[in-house]
Amino acid sequence: MSVPSADRTDLILAAQTGDVGSVERLLAVCQADARRYARRHCHASDVDDAVQEALLTISRKVHGLKAAAAFSSWLFVVIKRECRRLERMMFRHEPLPDELAEEQMLSRPDAALRIDLARALESLPAHYLEVVLLRDFEELTIGEIAQRLGEQPGAVKSRLHRARALVREYMLSEGPGHAPER
Repeated sequence: MSVPSADRTDLILAAQTGDVGSVERLLAVCQADARRYARRHCHASDVDDAVQEALLTISRKVHGLKAAAAFSSWLFVVIKRECRRLERMMFRHEPLPDELAEEQMLSRPDAALRIDLARALESLPAHYLEVVLLRDFEELTIGEIAQRLGEQPGAVKSRLHRARALVREYMLSEGPGHAPER
């Protein structure tokens, strides 16, 4: 089900208010993306379970999403986490560093988290910041970003991955002023 970006943003905002119909429509709209992403990150037998659990999480926590523009990225994080959780259950692994990092970030007050995120973004070199803003705030696809920047999609993906890693390192650093080396 294809929904224009503006309509999708309105749907997300309505779902955040607790409107049950909007939540159901939002889940229907994002299910194909969730399934496609789960196929890449889960064992084939876990795809349906990962999608179902992720959509349940989305429905319960959408009201806490700070920015509608972050919805797609959040959806993918939730799917990836579910895939890893299911894999860990299969192999009985210890908690993953991503989960420990998420717990650490969730324990911070919202104001402090926003300040840290702003500082993390400000610390990025311009070419990394540009791809993060285009992908996560303007919600452009990798192909659209590549076309806008006149680069190959693989180069854009690589740069986006590195930029997000730098933001994550900054957010998990020991304290203020301890930004990681670039």
